[in-house]
Amino acid sequence: MFAENKLTDDMNEVFDFLKREREKVLSEAEWKFRMRGYGYRIKRVEDGLEVSKLPQMNVLGVLHA
Repeated sequence: MFAENKLTDDMNEVFDFLKREREKVLSEAEWKFRMRGYGYRIKRVEDGLEVSKLPQMNVLGVLHA
């Protein structure tokens, strides 16, 4: 997976990257669009935000907001 211009298997690094990127934008829609560019799909679910890796749609985990 990709986070901060490097490949990583550490989900904490990925989730930290996603959170930092969210702080840079005004809307959730813009953030989701930016994350698609990095190869992540963000979907709001009951428990938080489900993060999937594109294009296979492999669920990586849930980011609790």
